[in-house]
Amino acid sequence: MTTTTSLDPAATLATERAAAGPTPTTTVQGAGFVTAALATSRRSILQFFRTPQVLMMGSIQGALFLFMFRYVFGGAIQASLPSGLSYVDFLVPGFLVTVILWSGMSAAAGVAEDGASGVYDRLRSLPIPRSAVTVGRSIADFTLMAWGMLITGVVGLLVGFRSHGSIGRVLLGIVVMLAFGYCFTWVFILIGLVAENAQAAQGMTMLVIPFSFISSANVPVTTMPGWMQSFASNQPVSVAVNAVRSLMQGGPNKVGLEHSTTYWIVATAIWGLVIMAFFGTLSVRRFSKMR
Repeated sequence: MTTTTSLDPAATLATERAAAGPTPTTTVQGAGFVTAALATSRRSILQFFRTPQVLMMGSIQGALFLFMFRYVFGGAIQASLPSGLSYVDFLVPGFLVTVILWSGMSAAAGVAEDGASGVYDRLRSLPIPRSAVTVGRSIADFTLMAWGMLITGVVGLLVGFRSHGSIGRVLLGIVVMLAFGYCFTWVFILIGLVAENAQAAQGMTMLVIPFSFISSANVPVTTMPGWMQSFASNQPVSVAVNAVRSLMQGGPNKVGLEHSTTYWIVATAIWGLVIMAFFGTLSVRRFSKMR
């Protein structure tokens, strides 16, 4: 008697897999936080170079306003300054800080444009930390802001600015200015993420520009109405301006400030950390929830 065995291909395959043991699973390993942040930052910086208008506006906008304030308003404001302090020496440290606000307009528009074009949708689909994307963008915007500060500082020297502080204090003033500027980039990142397009982002940044004018950057706060002086003296831009100005011009007495230089530096650090923590957290959450 002959027995015929019918072989089922599916059953045979299942038997072979069972004998071979469990099949190893393939996991997708994404980039780490630092790698993703640097790659995102590099992409944005290259985008700046491919758009000469962005670099041009970041370079000349602050310098143009500095030139106008120096020669148009300088004569009228000189009389209200402390004795022995020229208006150009008073103005340039304040203007270097307010470059943060002027460069932020293009930064917010760039973030909004990337969001509208689908770039952020593609980045969110990758196995990388969500926060790394926003940190990378902040580094790129900080680079553009620092470039604007450099150009404005060179123009300031050309129109007569001279520092009366020691080299160490001047360098510390630059560090304070750059650190505060990085913290403030998160304000514009959030604006860009909230706005629906670049045009809306530019319009929304106008809400931040009054911090440049209602401050000690361009004129002494004592020349403002009494009801405005309290806000102008204690808002973050004024605090940073006072710290940088005191460091670069030889102390608070030289520039008509009541508190010590240390006070203004500490106040600037506190404001900067609060701004970065608040707006940075909101930015990361907004980016993670975008559709």
